[in-house]
Amino acid sequence: MATLLYRLGRFSFRRRGRIAAVWLLLLILLGVGAGTLMGPTSDKFSMPGTESQRALDDLGRQFPQAGGATGAIVLAAPEGGKLDPAAVAPVVKEASEIDGVTAAMDPFQTGSVSQDGRYALIQVQFDKAADEVTDEQKSAYEAVGADAEGLRVEHGGEVMGGEVEIGSTEALGVLVAAVVLVVTFGSLVAAGMTLLNALIGVAVGMAGLFSLTSVIELTSTAPVLALMLGLAVGIDYSLFITSRYRQYLAEGLRPEEAAGRATGTAGSAVVFAGATVVIALAGLSVVGIPFLSVMGLAAAGTVAVAVLVALTLLPAFLSFAGRRILPRKQRHADGDAAKDGAAAEGFGFAWGRLVAQLRVPLLVVGILGLGALTLPAQDMRIALPDAGTAAEGTPAREAYDLTSEGFGEGFNGRLIAVVNGEDAQSTGAAAEKATALIKDTDGILTVAPPQLNEQGTTALLTIIPEAGPTAVATEDAVHDIRDRVADVEGADIALTGATALGIDVSEKLADALPVYLLLVVGLSILLLMLVFRSVLVPLKAALGFLLTVGATFGVTVAIFQEGHLADLVGVDTPGPLVSFLPILLIGILFGLAMDYEVFLVSRMREDFVHGADPQAAMVSGMGHNARVVTAAALIMTSVFGGFVLMDDPIIKSIGFALAVGVVIDAFVVRMALVPAVMSLLGRAAWWLPGPVDKALPDLDIEGEKLNRHLAAETRDETPVPV
Repeated sequence: MATLLYRLGRFSFRRRGRIAAVWLLLLILLGVGAGTLMGPTSDKFSMPGTESQRALDDLGRQFPQAGGATGAIVLAAPEGGKLDPAAVAPVVKEASEIDGVTAAMDPFQTGSVSQDGRYALIQVQFDKAADEVTDEQKSAYEAVGADAEGLRVEHGGEVMGGEVEIGSTEALGVLVAAVVLVVTFGSLVAAGMTLLNALIGVAVGMAGLFSLTSVIELTSTAPVLALMLGLAVGIDYSLFITSRYRQYLAEGLRPEEAAGRATGTAGSAVVFAGATVVIALAGLSVVGIPFLSVMGLAAAGTVAVAVLVALTLLPAFLSFAGRRILPRKQRHADGDAAKDGAAAEGFGFAWGRLVAQLRVPLLVVGILGLGALTLPAQDMRIALPDAGTAAEGTPAREAYDLTSEGFGEGFNGRLIAVVNGEDAQSTGAAAEKATALIKDTDGILTVAPPQLNEQGTTALLTIIPEAGPTAVATEDAVHDIRDRVADVEGADIALTGATALGIDVSEKLADALPVYLLLVVGLSILLLMLVFRSVLVPLKAALGFLLTVGATFGVTVAIFQEGHLADLVGVDTPGPLVSFLPILLIGILFGLAMDYEVFLVSRMREDFVHGADPQAAMVSGMGHNARVVTAAALIMTSVFGGFVLMDDPIIKSIGFALAVGVVIDAFVVRMALVPAVMSLLGRAAWWLPGPVDKALPDLDIEGEKLNRHLAAETRDETPVPV
């Protein structure tokens, strides 16, 4: 691999104009495609194979007028006052006249008025699903009641879901990354080129992704996740190769040769690291959840583009930059002076020696500390987000809070029982029996009279739980209802609605989590065994990854679910973690953890293979790569941290968990525990049974074959004395 990438790096360096033109043309074409083909994203979470999804599908066929999105307009009179039917009627009429609305129900006719008469709920039914409702329809819906004097009017319901907007807060993470690059490289040219290379990769990946939205349904969080990962890994991969290129230049190599060797060595590690991220993200497809599969594949695509850009466009940029990539004082230094500067030991060497001396205390403190951070994860709860966790001040949150104030939280978590019978008589009898059973279930406040389709073969029972959508009591009530109505004869009864669907999604994801974790851990052991030709190094890496995941879950639960220090990250209302966060976090952190593992340990193995003592190899690996890994971790943390500033609670929690995970994995696990374990194991760290060694292919991540190839070329080019 290293030899192939070496040739690719030299080719891109020599053909810099053509390579840059190809990427620029591709960016333009995909940009035009995104501008002309881009379709809307969706907040719909489908879940094939679950009872709630089956009921929704049946509803669309048997009762289409009730299968569209719903809205809930909440009205409130001034404190101490009561609503006047004459004042509410114009609001109902205005809602019913919106294009695409099939019905807007008067609360005084449906009984949706609070006992004190101060609050009322207008139920609005659209003819299309939430992701198919146009922006014009949403705007008209939000404008309903704007002229109602003396009344507070808030708009909620499924129809209020919207796309996640990307704003200036994310740019702060990129700005911090730029500062880290300048400090790391000591050169504006190097920092700017590295950042530009990563941004071009992100632009190409995002343009390609948006070009596909006309044929592929994306959730609104998928592009943001793709942007988040594309930026982070794009900058890091360019940083790794550029750092190695500068090292070779400082050792006196010609720029073209330095670019080839940097692409062959650091580029090999980039390919491996990128492949692990792509495999882990694409592996989300095995869970069998469509929206999660699309999210994983979208992010995997941007990571793959980042790898390709780093291997081809970056060497072209290095050719344009020349020696300006070096700090000013090194640009005109002769080879010996450059080598002396390159040989100066930095903090990494001192840290490596300190870790070797304090390896046992470091391991004890590190493992116990991460174990303590993991403890809150025992109480982790997952759920699909509802308006109750939305940012304060948003329309959906205002409607949720006003509904809870007037009617109780259960009115925000309505359940729907779909009763399908062969004829009207059997459907009616089953609906009546189901109503009685459901009313008698703990945690249920009331059940509305059945709504029938035109044929009378399908009935809808609207169920109001006592607790909110994500409460444990509501989850228990859903299971109890399903158990109670399972034996009702004469019709098929299924429970659905946004609340029931959220519970089903969360349970399926929770069941898939251990399987996916086992898959990822097993994959990490296999891949690292291929790379490092060792048994204990992969096992150590996998255990370190488990410590990272556990501690990250614990910190995230403590803040986002339990509310400790929640104000520091802008969490208005603590609640369960979004259901796909744990499995998504495992996939992403796995890839990022392998990045740092490869870049640190590959240098240790390289020195060991070339005859260095195991302790010296560990110190050398830390000395040469600690600065780069530190910069990479700071960049990733800043990019992910920029998304914590967003109002959307889903993106905020993902950004926070990834930022914390990177900090824990890079600075605690990889920079402290890994060298401590390597020092403790010594020569045993590189043991591999002979038969296994022969069976495993040699990927040449460290460039050993490349070094032999270059040495052979040098011998062939040496003139033979006459």
